[in-house]
Amino acid sequence: MRSTLLAPLAIAAGLFLAALPAQAKTGGCVKDGAVGAVAGHFVGSGHAVAGAAAGCAVGVHRRNQAERRDQQQQSQNQPNSGR
Repeated sequence: MRSTLLAPLAIAAGLFLAALPAQAKTGGCVKDGAVGAVAGHFVGSGHAVAGAAAGCAVGVHRRNQAERRDQQQQSQNQPNSGR
């Protein structure tokens, strides 16, 4: 009974965390790694670690994309000096 209630709750929590927007802050690896671990856990035995590693890689990639986007926006907003 407990596992039948816990599994849908864990899946819903994982989907909720995955839907949150990427933030250009350290810790993207932790959030996405946790989501990947939950997803890997439900795939089968021994997949939680692989899911966490994949989630961490996705989190780092999303964080780098957000940092590049922020740098581009800052460089576009700076006035041209000397012209």
